[in-house]
Amino acid sequence: MPGPLLSRPWTAGLAAAIALSTSAATAQTPEATAPSGPFVQSTPEAAAAKSADQRISDLSREVEELKDLVHQLQDQVAKVAPAAQPAATTQAAATQPPAAEGTETSGAAAPKVAADVLRGMTINAMLDTYYDYNFNSPVGRVNSLRAYDVSSNSFSLNQADLLVESAADPANGKRLGMRLDLQYGQATSTLQGNPANELRPDVYRNVFQAYGTYVFPLEKGLTVDFGKWASSLGLEGNYTKDQLNYSRSYWFNYLPFYHTGMRAKLAVTDQVALNAWITNGTQQSEPFNNYKDWLLGLVLTPSPAVSWTLNYYQGQEHPDVLYLQNPTAAQQQSLPNEQGTYIVPIANPPDGKLQITDSYLTWQVSKALTLAAEADYVQQRLYSYSSPQRVQGGAFYVGYQLSSAFAFSARVEYLADIGGLFSGTTQYLKEATMTLDYRPTDGMLIRGEFRRDQSNRRYFLGHTLDDPKESQPTLGIGLMWWLGQKEGAW
Repeated sequence: MPGPLLSRPWTAGLAAAIALSTSAATAQTPEATAPSGPFVQSTPEAAAAKSADQRISDLSREVEELKDLVHQLQDQVAKVAPAAQPAATTQAAATQPPAAEGTETSGAAAPKVAADVLRGMTINAMLDTYYDYNFNSPVGRVNSLRAYDVSSNSFSLNQADLLVESAADPANGKRLGMRLDLQYGQATSTLQGNPANELRPDVYRNVFQAYGTYVFPLEKGLTVDFGKWASSLGLEGNYTKDQLNYSRSYWFNYLPFYHTGMRAKLAVTDQVALNAWITNGTQQSEPFNNYKDWLLGLVLTPSPAVSWTLNYYQGQEHPDVLYLQNPTAAQQQSLPNEQGTYIVPIANPPDGKLQITDSYLTWQVSKALTLAAEADYVQQRLYSYSSPQRVQGGAFYVGYQLSSAFAFSARVEYLADIGGLFSGTTQYLKEATMTLDYRPTDGMLIRGEFRRDQSNRRYFLGHTLDDPKESQPTLGIGLMWWLGQKEGAW
């Protein structure tokens, strides 16, 4: 191509030489170029004609020679140019400072990290509503010992959720991940409304989950999360559409809902994975003592249809400080404060430990039939020398997909509350639940449910405070909508 070739210094000199030679030849006069020798004609006219013919012949020959030379040089340049470009690139690269091995320049690293986080990102929303009727007509329309379906004879907004996730995908070179779950409605009061767990519940009330992920290339993969996440103690979870029943079990209501800290999962083989956590405590976004809770867990997947989880958790759930809601002027002068909230230490705070042994198994017997079971033992002491309180029992589940639109599921469970650790009084609880699902379209679920709770004591609310009942039968309907690109369970 003429442009690039003439930009080279030595080709520019050649072009100038050709132009100079041509200009000099055409500028010569007949007198200045008249030939001499023995064959010159003696007459002036003959000499002039011979001189003109000679000049034309000489100029034609020179032009042809120059054209041949130009063609030869162009061929040589075409062969040399491809090899010259890498050399120039190498020379330019040599002027840059060397980067450390395994690192990227800052200019390239930032766009790559941003691209990794955005790659595969999903934004999802869900709305969970219900109407429930308690046949006891309880005072205050309160369903006893329920986690989410807490209101009777009321159209209720259980939760409205927004989920943003960019999951790690190490198989495709993406080791970073992030997740944020925002939640609004009645369920937020169940999760984070109790000052006994959260010293400042309003600060974190609507942030159900918020954590970052990195997957290290170790064994089959070492996944590390840091932040706040939903507890995997117990079989059931937060999002209703992913459960077999609408109402939650006693065990979901009693076991921790969430934790804040760091967790790691090591996939040793395709069938064996190890879990380890260190957290602020059970349902504590901020710690209220110096003890850090911990968990060790094992997940066995002998086949794609069977999964068995075993967990052991130990914590210390007694606070060593209190947050004052209305401090006096003297307290404001003498007490520490955190963002304007004053803190008073507790003298001789309780130091007894919480211990949870949790195990659950799921079995996808066929495409239509699902079986699951859970067993738990929980023990807690107020002080290290106190007598323990304990809760023990389990649950059994069955789900059957009748058709693409209809499904049926049932749950039975038993919980022995020794010392009132769960309900505030010693009693033996059991319940049975039957649920019918109807999916009129993708992204919508209508769930009808009958449930009956039973105790060996007159515990459940009746129409008046002085008329408690041994049982609590309820009939309800739940309606859920969701949208987004997230696949699988939430």
